[in-house]
Amino acid sequence: MPLLKLVPDNTNIDFLRWQWPTTILSVALMIASWVLIYTNGLNFGVDFVGGQMIRVTFTQTQTAPIGDLRSEIERLGYGEPVIQSVGSPNQVSIRMRLPEGSDKNAGLADKMTRTISADIQSHHKDARIDGVDSVSGKVSNELGWTAAKALGFAALAISIYIWFRFEWQFGIGALVSLVHDVTLVLGLFALTQWDFDLTIVAAILTVLGYSLNDTIVVYDRIRENLKKYRRMPMTELLNLSVNETLARTVMVALTMLITLTALLVLGPKVIFGFSAALILGIVVATYSSIYAAAPMLIWLGVTSHSFVPTESAADRQERIARGET
Repeated sequence: MPLLKLVPDNTNIDFLRWQWPTTILSVALMIASWVLIYTNGLNFGVDFVGGQMIRVTFTQTQTAPIGDLRSEIERLGYGEPVIQSVGSPNQVSIRMRLPEGSDKNAGLADKMTRTISADIQSHHKDARIDGVDSVSGKVSNELGWTAAKALGFAALAISIYIWFRFEWQFGIGALVSLVHDVTLVLGLFALTQWDFDLTIVAAILTVLGYSLNDTIVVYDRIRENLKKYRRMPMTELLNLSVNETLARTVMVALTMLITLTALLVLGPKVIFGFSAALILGIVVATYSSIYAAAPMLIWLGVTSHSFVPTESAADRQERIARGET
């Protein structure tokens, strides 16, 4: 039986033909994303804005009814809870965002906590409230700043690695691709106002890793071809390199998208934002490795002779003495 090939062998697609339209599109989407982030802002979750955490143990059941708890609490009108198992399977923590106006009236947060606790105990007779903790806005802001620094340092470290692994032009190209990918993911959350919490930060870090991997594969092939085809025009060399890695790029992206789409459609609501961030991130990372990372090398002045060692006068005399031209 012949193997299934989604990408034919020896493809010869002129990707660089569209470098200017795709560049304009990318710049427009990045500007739109930053405008949305500035005007709409991100809908930060409890992790970043503070809130109340209720710890509950179900004494007569082996597993906490997380799905029932989520729907019951949502009906109270305080927003969507973040419910996680802690310790044993029958223990959970319920995190709620502070209600509007609680900064001026601290009693609103206490009222919310009492209402939720009473509702849980009315629906689940074996529920035991183990405690209520408050997460201050100051601590959450520090957590948000730490997450932002983690993203920034990760992108910078990736670029430095590629700089030393290849050349400085490759490092800048990779950094531009990473900024492009992260910006579009943030723009999606600013547009949709989905909750932005630590799971989304984890998704963005995953996108950074995927984008790095995809870009390095393309860059490594470009470097190999720079050594093999000294006289080939740079545009043709980039097209050749992208086409040679196209089958791998398509297969990896497609297999991940199939899995993530299943999680998005069939998975629990709590990982919806995580799945959506990864799906968009993989799409834009695949796109940027072709239409951002590769053309960036031309704009940074890379040619087929950029990395050829310069021949010194002594080397030239020695070559002539050996009768080489």
